[in-house]
Order: sequence, then C-alpha cells, then structure tokens
Amino acid sequence: MTSKTTAQNGHSQSDAKKEKPTPRLHKDWLDRHAFNIVKKLKNAGHTTYLVGGCVRDLLLGINPKDYDIGTMARPNQVRKLIRNAFVIGRRFKLVLVKRTVNQQEQQYEVATFRRDPSAEEKDDESQWGDNLFGDPKEDAYRRDFTINALFYDPVDDVLLDEVGGLKDLHEGWIRMIGEPKQRIEEDSIRSLRAIRLKYKINFALETTLRQAIQETAPILEFSALPRRREEYLKFLRTKNPLLPFLDCYDFGLAPYLLPNLQKVLDNPEQNEIFCNYMTNYYHQSIRPNDNIELMSGITFAYFRAAISNDPAEEHTTSSMVKNKNLQEFTKRELGIFNYEQSLILRAIQLQSFLHKREEFERRGERRRSAALNNDAMPLAIKLAKLDYSLSGDDLMFWSLSHQNRDKNVKFEAEEEDSEA
Repeated sequence: MTSKTTAQNGHSQSDAKKEKPTPRLHKDWLDRHAFNIVKKLKNAGHTTYLVGGCVRDLLLGINPKDYDIGTMARPNQVRKLIRNAFVIGRRFKLVLVKRTVNQQEQQYEVATFRRDPSAEEKDDESQWGDNLFGDPKEDAYRRDFTINALFYDPVDDVLLDEVGGLKDLHEGWIRMIGEPKQRIEEDSIRSLRAIRLKYKINFALETTLRQAIQETAPILEFSALPRRREEYLKFLRTKNPLLPFLDCYDFGLAPYLLPNLQKVLDNPEQNEIFCNYMTNYYHQSIRPNDNIELMSGITFAYFRAAISNDPAEEHTTSSMVKNKNLQEFTKRELGIFNYEQSLILRAIQLQSFLHKREEFERRGERRRSAALNNDAMPLAIKLAKLDYSLSGDDLMFWSLSHQNRDKNVKFEAEEEDSEA
C-alpha cells in the first residue's frame, strides 16, 4: 500500500508509537460492489477514492456498514457511467448507486469532491449551495475529523492522507480538522458526532476538541431535532449506550439537549435507577436497525427513574401521554415519532398486566388470544426483564405463550391455505 502524506502537517507514519502495529488496507477486504464502482470511474479517467468512515473502519479491522465514494466525476457523469445510479439532492447533489447484497438492497453514495467557496462565492450561496466542486485535497480539509479524511484507492492501492489522519488513527485520537471551536460553530452536531465516534471506536477526544465541545454547548439548543435524533440512535447502537449520554451530561450539553435527562442525572437516586436500566437493556439482543427497540430502552429507563419505579403499578397510555415531562423527553428532546411512542407506551402499560398471570389463565381462549396478539407484547416482555419483578417461571411463561401464539397463527394460516 502506498501512503501519501502532507509534510506541512508534521505527520508521518514514522511518528507513530512503536508498540502499535501500523494500520493497513488490502483490496481483498473490500466490498466488491464498492471496488467495482471505483474501478469503473477510474477507467473512465476520473480520480476516485473510497472516503471517510469506511476507510477508517477498514484500517481498524471493522467491517464498514456503508461505503462512501469520492470522485472528480460530476453527478451526471457518474449516473451515465454506473448502472442503477440516481442523482439526488438539491443543495448537496450526490449519486446513490443501488446493488443487491445477500438478497437485500445496498446503497453506495458517490459524491463529487467539494471545496470551500471563495469570498466572492460566499456572497451568493443561493446560486452554488454546496455544489462547488474541487479536488481530493480540498475535499479532505472540508471534513470533520482527521481520521475521517483518509482516502483509499483500492485499484492502485494508494492511501491519501492530507491531514495527518493516519497518525491519529494509529495513536487513538479524535482530532478536529481546523480550529475546533470554529468548526463546531459551523455545525454544532459535530459535538455529538465526536462523542459518538469516541465510543464507537474507543478513541480519546483531543484536548482542544474536548474544550470546544464544552464551550459551544449552548448553540446545540438551536440545532435541528431530526439531526440530533439520528445521533441519539447512533449512540444507542454503541456497545454501551449509557456512556455517550453521560458524556453529554459531563460536558454540559444536557441542559441544552436533554433538560429532563439532566434533572434525572442530577438526582442521585434517579441517576442510579436510570443507569441500571440503560446498562441492562442494551445488553439484551436489541435489533440495531429497529428504531423503536432502540428508543424504548432509554424511554423505559427514564420512566422508571422519573415517573414510577413500581412494576406492578398500572399506567394507561392516556395518563402517560398527559405527563408533561415524559412528553418533552420523548418528543421534543429525543425526537421519537408518534407511532414509535404509541408502541413504547403500550409496552410500558402492559408491565402491570404481566403480573396477572393467574387472571390471564382464567380468561377464555378468545381473550387470551387478544392479549397475546397485542403488537406491543414482544416489547413488553423484553422490557419486563429489566424490572426483575417477575419470576423466571413467569418470564418463561409469557415468552413461550407468545411464541406458541405465533406458531398457532402460522398453523391456522396453513390450514386455511390447504382448505382453499
């Protein structure tokens, strides 16, 4: 692998600590569709690299979830050269390439390299938006962290490092490109990205970046809720989702992002309850692509810490919807959608019902079937494991009852098909 670094940054592979192996790449490790897209564009004469997080993850031995590609080709040129490619976006035009991987659709983003506008161009941003095209070096300096600005050409096996990212990757630092405070003021969500990345790859925040996150905390109050929600979901996909939320508290971000969570963590008793529920829930088999399951854990932890810590106490969904603090936390702070909240609250409502096994067993078959067919029941059973108020026998009873209900439904459907 050929490595190109920029001398002006004072970073080189020889600066790296001797006790750690140098991160390496090999094209055989890559997704074949990503490799072929790069190869196709290069063969047409366009400088093209794998860029960003996928290169970082590959160097760390992590299988990338997504592959992003940067190229000198313009969006319409990419669309004409690559099959099943579609130009999307207005302010930021890029190309989505669709492929089938393991019988599922996979998307690859192909973006033309960008540059910052000149002084004259800044006066008319409405004309250019974010579509000022540049070269790989200009594009690298626009990115957030040095370890996210590594570009890799898998065809010629060349790693492009314009900002010292390889050294930081080797030494375990998350470092902002440029002056951290200024870069966060440009986009306050970068603070959340830094915290999330810290726990995704177990790196440390560089000192000036850490200080900048704390100093710029107030501007997060004005950030877009949908963008914050996406970062929270990524928090919840880390190995221990409690930790990034505690960082938000420790860095002074919570008053501007999650004021209701701030109150819980300020209270020693509630703090302990919240942390215990969070830790225990996300050690279960949570489906990382199921946003409702992800959001249910932190909602339930807050509910038990701030509203009711009695598993047998009955709560209706209407009473929970009327709870101002719960509504603010779930809707205004976490950005949970109405349909997501509905299922989560119904699962919480079912907690007291799960304590009434004898009453359930005395019901008629139709009423038992109706209870087990409640679409919130699987989530309710998962949440019930956190309360430690049901015996192992009761938990097994509810789990098997629901599983057998699924088998019965399937069996009945097969019988109907055979009769038809």
